[in-house]
Amino acid sequence: MKKFNIRKVLDGLKEQASSSVSSGQSGTQENNLMQETLQSENFQLCKTVRHGFPYQPSSMAHDPVQKILAIGTQSGALRLFGRPGVECYCQHESGAAVISLQFLINEGALVSALADDSVHLWNLRQKRPAILHSLKFNRERITFVHLPFQSKWLYIGTEKGNIHIVNVESFTLSGYVIMWNKAIELSSKAHPGPVVHISDNPMDEGKLIIGYESGIVVLWDLKSKKADYRYTYDEAIHSVAWHHEGKQFICSHSDGTLTIWNIKGQGKPFQTITPHGKQPKDGKKPEPCKPILKVEYKTTRLGDPFMILSGGLSYDTVGRRPCLTVMHGKSTAVLEMDYPIVDFLTLCETPYPNDFQEPYAVVVLLEKDLVVIDLAQNGYPIFENPYPLTIHESPVTCCEYYADCPVDLIPALYSVGSRQKRQGYSKKEWPISGGNWGLGTQSYPEIIITGHADGTVKFWDASAIMLQVLYKLKTAKVFEKSRNNKEEKQNTEIVDEDPFAIQIMAWCPESRMLCVAGVSANLIIYRFSKQEITTEVVQLLEVRLQYEVNDMESPPEGGGGGDRDLPTPGAASPSPQTTGPLTHPSTSSNSSDGVRDNVPCLKVRSTPLKQSPGYQVDLVVQLVWVSGEPPQQITSLALNSSYGLIVFGNSNGLAVVDYLQKTVLLNLGTVELYGSNDPYQRQPRSPRKTRQPSGGLCDINEGSASEDRCKSPTSDHRDNSFSRSRSSSVTSIDKEAREAITSFHFCETFARKGDSTITPCLYVGTSLGTVLAVALNLPPAGEQRLLQPVIVLPSGTLGRLKGSILRMAFLDNTGTFLPPAFELWYEPNAVGADSEERDKARKRRPVSVSPSTSQELQESQYAVVCSEKQAKVIALPSQNCIFKHSITETSFVLRADVVQMNIGNCVACFCANGHIMTLSLPGLRPLLDVNYLPLTDMRIARTFCFTNLGQAMYLTSPTEIQRITYSQETCENLQEMLGELFTPVETPEAPNRGFFKGLFGGGATSLDREELFGEMQAGKASRGLAQHIPGPQGLEGMKGAASGVVADLARARIALDERGQKLGELDERTAAMLASADSFGKHAHDMMLKCKDKKWYQF
Repeated sequence: MKKFNIRKVLDGLKEQASSSVSSGQSGTQENNLMQETLQSENFQLCKTVRHGFPYQPSSMAHDPVQKILAIGTQSGALRLFGRPGVECYCQHESGAAVISLQFLINEGALVSALADDSVHLWNLRQKRPAILHSLKFNRERITFVHLPFQSKWLYIGTEKGNIHIVNVESFTLSGYVIMWNKAIELSSKAHPGPVVHISDNPMDEGKLIIGYESGIVVLWDLKSKKADYRYTYDEAIHSVAWHHEGKQFICSHSDGTLTIWNIKGQGKPFQTITPHGKQPKDGKKPEPCKPILKVEYKTTRLGDPFMILSGGLSYDTVGRRPCLTVMHGKSTAVLEMDYPIVDFLTLCETPYPNDFQEPYAVVVLLEKDLVVIDLAQNGYPIFENPYPLTIHESPVTCCEYYADCPVDLIPALYSVGSRQKRQGYSKKEWPISGGNWGLGTQSYPEIIITGHADGTVKFWDASAIMLQVLYKLKTAKVFEKSRNNKEEKQNTEIVDEDPFAIQIMAWCPESRMLCVAGVSANLIIYRFSKQEITTEVVQLLEVRLQYEVNDMESPPEGGGGGDRDLPTPGAASPSPQTTGPLTHPSTSSNSSDGVRDNVPCLKVRSTPLKQSPGYQVDLVVQLVWVSGEPPQQITSLALNSSYGLIVFGNSNGLAVVDYLQKTVLLNLGTVELYGSNDPYQRQPRSPRKTRQPSGGLCDINEGSASEDRCKSPTSDHRDNSFSRSRSSSVTSIDKEAREAITSFHFCETFARKGDSTITPCLYVGTSLGTVLAVALNLPPAGEQRLLQPVIVLPSGTLGRLKGSILRMAFLDNTGTFLPPAFELWYEPNAVGADSEERDKARKRRPVSVSPSTSQELQESQYAVVCSEKQAKVIALPSQNCIFKHSITETSFVLRADVVQMNIGNCVACFCANGHIMTLSLPGLRPLLDVNYLPLTDMRIARTFCFTNLGQAMYLTSPTEIQRITYSQETCENLQEMLGELFTPVETPEAPNRGFFKGLFGGGATSLDREELFGEMQAGKASRGLAQHIPGPQGLEGMKGAASGVVADLARARIALDERGQKLGELDERTAAMLASADSFGKHAHDMMLKCKDKKWYQF
């Protein structure tokens, strides 16, 4: 353990970091004894896992033996799913859309085809899959890819109508090419269009069916290299599917029809079906329908075959949701989906295409969901999806992340959340069950909380790099449903959409108290209970928090009127009350008709509210309109269960609420917090004649355009919370008339400079970089706490930093983190003996982790303050700044947290320029600085969270959470924690041909593709057609691969490639030497001829 020394710290700081040592010698002497345990080698940044639904999915594949699912996206991402808890995320470097995926079934490998005409081979036998080979086509666009079961030859169809064949082992092109003009010959005068389908006959591998977009289908004989049959239909083809006996196939068309063809019956289809078309009585063709985008034809041994299709609805079904149609015998079931269908796959009992398929489920990939339908049960119920794919059920507006929570929290949330589950799911096990879980040693509980646009709050168990929803809270139930009265809506609501959206959340894991702030300037305080109750009247506080800076005298010292805002004993009446008098009289006319005054944005419900076990409403606080001006949205929020207080602030000021007595204790403008010591010369603001929209922390200079103001946090436009001005000077505020409250911190510390005892306090940070203290005088715990008033008194300024204050925390004199005091959870609705236990618990002093009050040392605590630009450590009670560090000059910090690691504490910061940094405490030495992720949109800024033990997360897309770690220990253990996708499984036996089929023929016919497509028979492919690119990791990447056939083959393949390359170089050198020898011989012969007739003396 290293002794902490100021000189060493100062020497080690970067050039741009400035340091200042306090003038008081005692603080310096004290810090010489402090020890810092965290070093730069304790930190390393890496991604851990990605959760949620793949954003903008484009393709899907399933391995029926390994039972794993792969989904590709439009941004080149690849998500692989096994059993619940086994997930994997990979990314193609090019970022091009994944247009097709093909598993090498039971081989632990996957082929992906991209929109940039590249094909890649992924090795899935390692925990983090890697690309082994790539092939980039130069002259042709890829439109379709097919890999037959147990084959190493991949068919690639192109936009020109040609088919190329790739050896999957070496990833080289075969010289065998099926040209479009050879395939169709004289059957069509025009080009047949791109290849939309390729598949081999299930009973004869030597026969390939090729579907062209224009409506032509060709049965190609691979051996004779010519077309056996051609089938022409006058509507465009979207997909083709075989009957397992190989005698019939079915096509889906753009006019909503299905055509069934006998392979030996050319001319007309055997049968034409329009599943959703109205059949005219006069025998004419049915009315055309929407295109059938895909059809699958699956047979059963004992019953009718299944025909499953997407699309094909009639054009008169306007507004109808997308459908999947299941045709089985004479019954047709139309299954409506919530989102458009991207792709679907039928899961079958056998991987062999020439056997009865026995379908048991359909996996349907939607634009924003994954649905699995049980085909074996009546009514086709869906399986309950065990993956965390509902993060985006309503858009995420804010997140919080808690590591190392109390151990009883997750079971408590799960027990109340399990009662919320829907009924009517399939009774069978989830069918995608491949892979194995990791053997992680990380055992501490982790919880992620997400707030959503529709007012829901979701609690997720995030322990051991998994994610599972625990409990869902609907906050909108507290309010009346808005009627379609546009005039009233415009007059009261301050957002055009999503009026219930969650903006900020404050949660105390120990007491389980929860407070959420919504975009409509409202707060809801919840208690956790295991019992169901009915609340007759929801308790409500209405607060006028609207302040104008006018040419008036400064308020008196101490913030003006701590006594004025004190509640009277017994104020906790259940009736709604309006609290918080307006300090400055409004200049607007509030008596004239039509001017909104004392009206909240949302109406709290007046009928009794039935509250299920879980989080139950305790109190609603609403900001109201003042003289025709809407309330400003809440920008900061804090809760303390030990003190029974909630504090919230916005661009006008702050209010402190006692949620035990249901009263407002303090309601002050930011200016009044300074008292007469306001350092800023503020410009007066003229009263606003019209309703001027105002949001989050707005930039007054820009006037905050109304279209930005009225957007909910779900919009991807410029986010109000981060649109404030970034002035580096805290004194140049000529144009800044309003100072917003940006952060709070409850603590037991020194309220004023030079105090000798610690008391409960509230520290307040502002958008101009000021830290102010507010002293809290609390009555004794127990019954007195509910009767006597809490006295709240502003008590001066602690210091100033550049930029808005983001985070505050406190350390004791040894550098140990001091968490705020908290109360342990008790059952609020207990009766009888339980009630007595509850009262006993409440009479005990709340848990407080403050240092001893004996003041042997002059400096007993250290305040850590972090702003957008810099961090400071301030000694208390002397209030001397002992350390200062400039975090960034050119950018600004979006999120900062003081976090506890295994062996110490640090400050973790995420900057808008993409840098993630950690600083030591208390010395503020830079320990980590990684350029990780430049801020691409406000979603990342709004959702980025650090938490203890080196964990962090953010929303990487509207549907996905990305978790990262900055702990070296977690990075080292990550390989063990990750699940395995590939597990050794024996491939099922091939279907029995039967005695008569074996005797007289008629069974499946195999083909020696190696002989047909190999270089000996087919020759070499054209050089310029495609470029082979070896995997980025080569042999090094293979070291991490699991031992197995494919891994061994791949290693051997790479070794052979290298050997072949060396042999090729040797051949070239030998050829060059031969050429050189020939040249030398020729020159020698010419010389001999020239000199043959000369005498010796003529030389």
